[in-house]
Amino acid sequence: WWPSVRLQQYDYLYKGMTMTLSVQTMKVCPEFTVCGQINLNDVAAFAQQGYRSIINNRPDGEGGPGQPTSVQIEAAAKAAGLSYVHFPVVSLMITPQQVSQYHALCADLPHPIVAFCKSGGRANALFQAVGCQVGRAA
Repeated sequence: WWPSVRLQQYDYLYKGMTMTLSVQTMKVCPEFTVCGQINLNDVAAFAQQGYRSIINNRPDGEGGPGQPTSVQIEAAAKAAGLSYVHFPVVSLMITPQQVSQYHALCADLPHPIVAFCKSGGRANALFQAVGCQVGRAA
């Protein structure tokens, strides 16, 4: 599902130390990036990069006990000054109601946004489902 867009691995200088994201990211438009499962340290790196919001499209516990919970990621996001929303999607069978809710959510969140799930597939599918439009809802 990854189109021929350059995947990026980032290193950031944060409070005197280099921060590296644990996942590759794909910028699907200037205001929206998707990626696979993030860890708690990635949150500060995203903030350092200039992101203003994180959307978690992964249900808690889907990846077992090693997956950070939504509550943990939300706490890290708040500490880094980022907005955070948990919008779990169980499969790629996205409903019209979810698309409508996601479009409104993306319009209301501060931009730019990074959205993640296990591999980035659901996050990208939701982006595609809203017509690649993450600005204000019509």
